[in-house]
Amino acid sequence: MPWADLRQRAIAVWGFGREGRAALTALRAHLPGQVLDLFCSPSEVEAVRHAFGDDVRVHDIAPDAAALAAFDVVIKSPGISAYRPELLEAAARGTRFTSGTALWFATHRDAHTIAVTGTKGKSTTSALIAHLARSLGVRTALAGNIGLPLLELDDAQAGLWVIELSSFQTGDASGVDLGVVTSLYEEHLDWHGSRERYLEDKLKLASASSRVLVNAMQPTLLAHVAAHPDVHRFGDAQGWHVADGWIRRGDERVIEAACVTAPGLHNAVNACAALAALELMGFDARAAAPALATFAPLPHRLQPLGERDGLRWVNDSISTTPLASLAALESLQGERIALIVGGHDRGLDWSVFVDAMRVDAPLAIVCQGANGERIAAALEAAGVGVVHHATDLAGAVSKARALLDGHGYVVLSPGAPSFDQFHDYADRGRRFAELAGFDAGVASIQGLGVY
Repeated sequence: MPWADLRQRAIAVWGFGREGRAALTALRAHLPGQVLDLFCSPSEVEAVRHAFGDDVRVHDIAPDAAALAAFDVVIKSPGISAYRPELLEAAARGTRFTSGTALWFATHRDAHTIAVTGTKGKSTTSALIAHLARSLGVRTALAGNIGLPLLELDDAQAGLWVIELSSFQTGDASGVDLGVVTSLYEEHLDWHGSRERYLEDKLKLASASSRVLVNAMQPTLLAHVAAHPDVHRFGDAQGWHVADGWIRRGDERVIEAACVTAPGLHNAVNACAALAALELMGFDARAAAPALATFAPLPHRLQPLGERDGLRWVNDSISTTPLASLAALESLQGERIALIVGGHDRGLDWSVFVDAMRVDAPLAIVCQGANGERIAAALEAAGVGVVHHATDLAGAVSKARALLDGHGYVVLSPGAPSFDQFHDYADRGRRFAELAGFDAGVASIQGLGVY
């Protein structure tokens, strides 16, 4: 939907997070003088007035179907499920729902784009692609779900756009040159409504892309994209993959995996995805590979914060599935660990995690947050004897510190979203850093924007 199609329409923005702000700013620039409406929470009204004055009519309520149906177009924030009953009813009455992501793609059809999604690895892979492209002298934009709404770069020019998309956004993409899918597991069932719909929505990126690059180590993922006319793979012996401590292109050793500054085998695989993506876009991936050694690892993803009072602190707040918590433990195998798990409860199955803890548990598992008691109960029922209880993150940090008694790792890898206590995972990670005794700025993402 180009901006011109929005002229003289009744338009509302639903949500006043960063995406909502970006949409309002872009609408005001492209449609000067047009009346705009906003649905937000009562606590956000003052911030709206400060940012936009009287240019926006504010409704400090959660809209029902009738309220939404009063508009021709509603631009919704990604976190609002496309399957909410009031949205579906308003759509049936003729209201069109779109997003800032969809508007950007509709008005930037000539941009050279790599869009990246995946249950895990999408942010690091996106940032790696941008970092490696820049090392080759390519003016590159890094934006999207990684922390910078596309509409904030509405007027920017770049030779390459690297765009991270969540499963909430993949259906809004169009005309993508290369879609990259890093992994596919069960997640966000509260938004999508079912595992099947989550998989279907995640893989909408393939339909929006001329070419698709997928993880060859995931047979289920390969099967889901088999019908696409132009599928490429990373992670197998024919292409970019990791073997014997090296990142390889087929049989060729290109760079040692240990050179990747982001820790863990999974990040070496993410580097393979980034190199393969660059190669498919026509860039010299081999020439870019040495820049893996200068990449600044993203915060909240097994991020070593440093040492305080004899304890080492690891921020893995991005972990929102039990499998991610397992991966965090595996990356620190053999260490003395107090693991903090729990958060917003969206009904995920923790049985695989519980089974693994029966065999090899850390020194302590501190369960906190809305689903903390459910996780603790499952572990205790399975005979896992290292379970400790806390109400919230602050209590969990205090308990972990006491349990380790000045020796070991405190690892926040919650395996659950943050919305029971925090605005998002980044807010949770910053608070963890503060509770550990670090400046919250240690948990900021580098490389966003265009350069």
